[in-house]
Amino acid sequence: QVQLVESGGGLVQAGGSLRLSCAASGRLASIVSMGWYRQAPGKQRELVATITNSERTTYSDSVKGRFTISRDNAKTTMYLQMNSLKPEDTAVYSCYANYRNEYLRLQASWGQGTQVTVSS
Repeated sequence: QVQLVESGGGLVQAGGSLRLSCAASGRLASIVSMGWYRQAPGKQRELVATITNSERTTYSDSVKGRFTISRDNAKTTMYLQMNSLKPEDTAVYSCYANYRNEYLRLQASWGQGTQVTVSS
C-alpha cells in the first residue's frame, strides 16, 4: 500500500503562487507514476500534471507554463508549484500515485485533497 498526505493549499490572490506537497509513505519502490487532479464545483475532474519515475512530466493545457510538477531526490514527496494563479484555478487538488501491489497489478492511492482558492 501507498499512503499520501497533501498540504499547502489555501487562499491566494490572482497572480500569486502556491506550492502543494504530497508526502508518500509505504511501498515507495512500487510507485510507477504520480500526479495531481483538480475538481472545481460543478466541473469535471481534470488531470493537471503527471510525473513518472523517469521524471517525464505532462501538463494540461490550462496550466502549462504556469505549474511545475516535481519530486524530491528521495522520491518521498511530490510538489506542484503553481505560479500566475487565476481564479479559474480554484478547485480541490488531489494527488495520486499509481503503484504495483503485491500481485504486481497497478493500483492507485489518493490523497485527501486540499482546497486552493484564487481570488480576483
